[in-house]
Amino acid sequence: MRCARTITVLATLALAGGGAAGADAATSAPDGAGSGGGYSFAVIGDVPYGADQIAAFPGWIQQINADPDVRSVVHVGDIKNGSSVCSDDYFRLIRSDFDTFEDPLVYTPGDNEWTDCHRANNGAYDPLERLGTLREVFFDRPGRTLGQDAFPVTSQADRGFPENVTYRRAGVTFVAADVTGSNNGLQPWTGLGNTEPTPEQRQAVQARTDADIDELRAAFVTARSRHDRAVVVMQQADMFDPSYAPSWDDISAFRPWVQALVDEASSFAGPVYLIDGDSHSYHTDRPLATGSSWLSTYRLSGAADHLTRVTVDGSSNNTDYLRVTVGAPGKPVLSWERVPYTS
Repeated sequence: MRCARTITVLATLALAGGGAAGADAATSAPDGAGSGGGYSFAVIGDVPYGADQIAAFPGWIQQINADPDVRSVVHVGDIKNGSSVCSDDYFRLIRSDFDTFEDPLVYTPGDNEWTDCHRANNGAYDPLERLGTLREVFFDRPGRTLGQDAFPVTSQADRGFPENVTYRRAGVTFVAADVTGSNNGLQPWTGLGNTEPTPEQRQAVQARTDADIDELRAAFVTARSRHDRAVVVMQQADMFDPSYAPSWDDISAFRPWVQALVDEASSFAGPVYLIDGDSHSYHTDRPLATGSSWLSTYRLSGAADHLTRVTVDGSSNNTDYLRVTVGAPGKPVLSWERVPYTS
């Protein structure tokens, strides 16, 4: 039963031209809702955090399952808090929870479940080993989403990045990219005795960033060729957290990705949306618009005036999920509302 009360309803950006019905040959996923809009999906992130949320998580999933408007779900990373053990058993527990989603589920990893697992209270793991285990547990069917009603997606599994996926719904291209907090995985693994990034770590960050950017550029190429209405990019990292002033060492590894976002979004005719988690508090802004201080912070060329960023609630603020709807022609391309959990 649909929850009767919503916290916030927000519509952004006007319609940007009709998309062609059906899928492009370069994308394996069918355009399940056509191009007429009326397609809704739920977004969650930074959940479950701690014992109470772990216990409540199955009930929250059932509430999302019961929402008649929601047709797919996205988890933007951090399936645990930053001070708990990154164990195989925990990963399998969350996978079993994920398997109870009745709708297709797209999941992109967060830093808490691999990048930060070097911490002593996380088990002092090798983060790259943990990322490999995440891929085994959560991406065991490359080219398909999680969830009971899984649908096909275009995956970078052949490059070793099965978590990077692209798909199309309602004339909108969706991109999920493995972009995480902790400076996109470049912060030193101090729990393993390192004060600087290791050569293996640097190489892994570079390879993943290159794959992310290639995925992004390919998605925009096909979105332009199909005259898609919008592009939605989904990731874990909040690269524009308004609550603190980062040093360059906090954000330097994000720069190539952010520049690629500016390049692609600024040359796309329709709106672009960036959905993230990481900072735990709902927020929406245009961090790459002309005049934004983030342009100089990241030392960028150009600006992306039509990119809107949305951060979902998480951690102790995780009292709701975000229901996002693709509007019909003549309506804003995306609108969204925060739907409170009832238990």
